[in-house]
Amino acid sequence: MKLAFDIALRFLKSSKGQTALIVLGIAIGVSVQIFIGSLITGLQKSLVDKTVGSAPQITVSSKVDGDFILDAQAKIKTIKAANPDEIINLVAVTQGPAILKTANDSTTIVIRGFDWDAAEGIYKITDRLVKGKLGTSENEVIIGKELSDNLSVKIGDTIEMITPKGNTGEFLVTGLFDLQVRSLNESWILTDEASVQTFLETGTGVSQIEMQVKDVFAADAVALTVEKRLKDDSLVVTNWKDENEALLSGLTGQTASSLMIQVFVLISVVLGIASVLAISVVQKSRQIGILKAMGMHNPKASLVFLFQGFLLGILGAFVGIGLGIGLSWSFATFVTNPDGSSLVPFFIDWYFIGISAGIAIAASTLAALIPAIRVSQLDPMEVIKNG
Repeated sequence: MKLAFDIALRFLKSSKGQTALIVLGIAIGVSVQIFIGSLITGLQKSLVDKTVGSAPQITVSSKVDGDFILDAQAKIKTIKAANPDEIINLVAVTQGPAILKTANDSTTIVIRGFDWDAAEGIYKITDRLVKGKLGTSENEVIIGKELSDNLSVKIGDTIEMITPKGNTGEFLVTGLFDLQVRSLNESWILTDEASVQTFLETGTGVSQIEMQVKDVFAADAVALTVEKRLKDDSLVVTNWKDENEALLSGLTGQTASSLMIQVFVLISVVLGIASVLAISVVQKSRQIGILKAMGMHNPKASLVFLFQGFLLGILGAFVGIGLGIGLSWSFATFVTNPDGSSLVPFFIDWYFIGISAGIAIAASTLAALIPAIRVSQLDPMEVIKNG
């Protein structure tokens, strides 16, 4: 085996131009795989973070609109126990519609109250504050920047709200937020849980329990586990995958298209390697014939070309990894939004890169099977005689 390896290495060194060309072909194939894979994964990650990452991924609520969940803390303990390793960022939310009145205008809003610390994990409200501060005292609220602009409400103003039952309440505006969704900025008013429960007269009841999971794409499975653990027919458990079928379909389509491109790139690389090595068999046929005439058996002669394919795959994979990471970094750095932020974030998945490199090495080795089989069929005397 060592002899076959040494001969393979010598053959590669003797045709440096041809070797460099094959390595470059493999490297381009690997770099395209890594670049497209990283681009699609980064795009999906960015899209999920912007849509699902800053929103509840599983929600537990009452089946009857307007009803509230009693014993919320007991329900939260049960939910946590359903899958403690996967479920994160639980928060109980009390919410309801109301009419916001100002001196000159009025509009329908949704007032939502929760524990600020618990809600931080999902909504990242501290980071979304554009001005002012969170309301830390009773009847202090923060409103969306669009709602502030529409009604000319500023920090320090007192606003009046009326519930559908006719209850009124006055609230002090302490800050403005931007959830990066205009409809929410125009309709949500956020405050602490106690203020909403008092205003809406819900007692200790909450409207829903919201949570996130570590693996967003496992939300449906976790939701099913939560539903089985709660064993409460009055509650309904929903997840983002069921409510965002269009988004999920788009992500699936992106993954499928990326896979197809990578498969065709791989096929082109395999065909290129097989054809070049097949030519190499013709070029080296006299040397191989001499070696076989001197006693080298067919399996060892075939190993020469299998080792060539393996070595070419390793070299091409390492060069391709460097090129692929460089392309991904360049795209993330120089292709930007108008505000200067990256259009697609730079993302490296070492597991995916390792798989791409492994596939390239395996494909390169398998591509060498065709010339290896051809070598085993060579008649040494005929080759030496005819040159």
